[in-house]
Amino acid sequence: MITGEFVALRAIEWDDLPALLRWRNTPDFRKHFREYRELSPDQQEEWYRQLQEDRSTQMFTIMGLAGGLTLGCCGLTYINWVARSAEISLYIGFDGLYLDDHYGPDAWQTLMRYGFDELGMNKLWVEAYEFDTKRIFLCDSFGFHRDGCLRQHTFKAGGYWDSLIFSLLREEWIGVE
Repeated sequence: MITGEFVALRAIEWDDLPALLRWRNTPDFRKHFREYRELSPDQQEEWYRQLQEDRSTQMFTIMGLAGGLTLGCCGLTYINWVARSAEISLYIGFDGLYLDDHYGPDAWQTLMRYGFDELGMNKLWVEAYEFDTKRIFLCDSFGFHRDGCLRQHTFKAGGYWDSLIFSLLREEWIGVE
């Protein structure tokens, strides 16, 4: 278990799948994810089985330290062990928050500490759709640099949207802590 100030990150367990599926299928959340379809229980279970074998993804259940509530899900995806880079993935499903100003930043910082200090990553990066102001705010507040824009890169809610790419290097993280 990896602990922050308000949250703990632990390996996803089979019993977490119903809550994760419910949150992943929430339309207000799903618009922020690459997966555009509603997921079935079978698809969620297949994802979980594949997760056990996938060395390029490390996902965690976010737990509240006070009371032990399941709050959401986060992880490092698209891990490139040669280049030492990974994408940050995170959402707070509890109480429909998506990304809040309490648990979200603590889980984000805890995940960054794990990525840089434990896994030895050189770069952590994030893709945020231009309408995802909460994710963009998190990137900005943790000193991520805006690397670029993939113009009209996704189709959501009947329109095309830009994807913004952010990154933070290990040497910049050392300055943030």
